[in-house]
Amino acid sequence: MLFAFDQFRDNPPALFAYLAAVLLTFGLGLVFHEFCHAWTAYELGDNTAARQGRLSLNPARHLDPMGSILLLVVGFGFARPTPFTPSRLRIGARWGSLLVAAAGPVSNFVIAALAALPIKLGYIDSVTSFDGIADASGREILGLFLVFIAWFNVLLGIFNLIPIPPLDGSKVAYALVPALRPGLQALEQWGMGILMTLFVISFLAPQLNVLGWFMGGVGNEIFRLIT
Repeated sequence: MLFAFDQFRDNPPALFAYLAAVLLTFGLGLVFHEFCHAWTAYELGDNTAARQGRLSLNPARHLDPMGSILLLVVGFGFARPTPFTPSRLRIGARWGSLLVAAAGPVSNFVIAALAALPIKLGYIDSVTSFDGIADASGREILGLFLVFIAWFNVLLGIFNLIPIPPLDGSKVAYALVPALRPGLQALEQWGMGILMTLFVISFLAPQLNVLGWFMGGVGNEIFRLIT
């Protein structure tokens, strides 16, 4: 989020609101995302995550130190992966793993839909950006926070469905298209490096921001649907 300090240099209230929104949004999104992985696995018969204290909404149980630092620096981070044992899932490893993996992104879409509902129903208005927050009413500020929560949870859900290990999308792909498993497994040791490279490219060469184009395009369609 270093760019935020320059963007809001002459508008401290906007900077404060932006930082609060980012921390709230991703704290809520990441923690609930990992909790839903743990809860789904537990309901399907696997207590691996529960035994490690991950069946909890306590942020300390889920947040990763490096992922939290990246959240503060660039505005996007990650939590500790939630462990589960596919062989313990009562509906079988293949489809059980799909449900556990999909539970995280689905939880983000649910949060996004719930945050957008008061706006969709016309109960709350929103200012269009954090720059105008100093002159906004309380209802408009709340609306802006809800829009922010909805939008970034949509992006978080989409990002995690990208089929690159260790993201949830790779596990979903394993189950839906077993023929992809060998290729995706071969990427596992390089997956995090690939993702970090894509993030670096998005900042250094916006014209080559393939990740941003994909997430923004799909995100706009989902956001339009829920709002």
